[in-house]
Amino acid sequence: MNSRFQIEGDILTPHGFVRGVLEHADGQITAIRGEAVEEAEVRCSDAAIVLPGFIDLHVHGGGGHDTMEGGDAVRDIARLHVRHGTTAMLATTMTAPADELRRAIAAMGPACRERTAGGARVLGVHLEGPYINPGNLGAQPDFARPASVAEVRELDALAPIRLITLAPELPGNLALIEPLIEAGFRVQIGHSAGTYEDGVAALERGAAGFTHLFNAMTGLHHRAPGMAGAALAHARYAEIIPDLLHVHPGAIRAALRAIPCLYCVTDSTAAAGMPDGDYHLGSLTVRKCLGAVRLADGTLAGSALTMDKALRNLVDKLGLPISDAARRVATHAADYLGLPERGRLAAGAKADVVVLDRDLQLRRVIAEGEEIELADA
Repeated sequence: MNSRFQIEGDILTPHGFVRGVLEHADGQITAIRGEAVEEAEVRCSDAAIVLPGFIDLHVHGGGGHDTMEGGDAVRDIARLHVRHGTTAMLATTMTAPADELRRAIAAMGPACRERTAGGARVLGVHLEGPYINPGNLGAQPDFARPASVAEVRELDALAPIRLITLAPELPGNLALIEPLIEAGFRVQIGHSAGTYEDGVAALERGAAGFTHLFNAMTGLHHRAPGMAGAALAHARYAEIIPDLLHVHPGAIRAALRAIPCLYCVTDSTAAAGMPDGDYHLGSLTVRKCLGAVRLADGTLAGSALTMDKALRNLVDKLGLPISDAARRVATHAADYLGLPERGRLAAGAKADVVVLDRDLQLRRVIAEGEEIELADA
């Protein structure tokens, strides 16, 4: 493919908005030309708003499919999410018996090795279970167990493990953080009943972030700051679910002030992009109703959120500038994984681009240079 393509509009570069033209060829941005424009003018103009493609590091499903299904499920999930602006993602596991986990991750391997036509790039796997606290499972099935470097290596041979969620207070888990990092894996804290001190100790050992901040972890109290307090006091990175159901807007605002590179994830299930009804989340059955996804007992069980909705929530509900919101749904996640070629619009970066109107509704998505059909989004 030698053709060069152009996208016109108000383009968010690392240095601010430019009103002009973005050129891309062969899956890469080749040039951005134009004049600087004040952000305050962007939504007052008829020009399209051009942002980096969204990056979602916590995806369990979408379009009626679940990552633990095997087969082509992850490819189908990638096709659903790219139509909502997510150009790169991590397929995220549920806690499961060892054999079931291996089968699911083996099925993810082909989708990780080659981008699906019409789909988001699957960067690898987020191993959310099984190294979590059985006392703070959230909506995870009860197959938690202590961490194992050998098991992670075995799974990584099937599909690249890019993130590992771990409860540091479990026997042996804290001591395994450094060996996991030395083996090339990124560890973050989540599904934890640990104390503030446990969180600080894990960060000191090299844990890099927190899984769905505030959810499935000990909360903040002024005499017992808990795992949430450790994140607010010390973290540079943490993921948060901005569906306004998992976390109150006031708590999101507190986290935005405290954690410099707070980034958004969907924690989406098979119910994302689907009508109300019953869906699978790993071995569990969940119900989507009125925008929420829950277990039969009412426990929130992932979400039906997509990243385009996350962006609108940040801007229209929480009042963030578009440039800051774009960093929260793209740039910070790319930086967290050490991917300087993604999450930003600049010459040499991947041609992962979303084009929106002044209401922040998607009009175009380009994933590694491929124009995505949005008719069914």
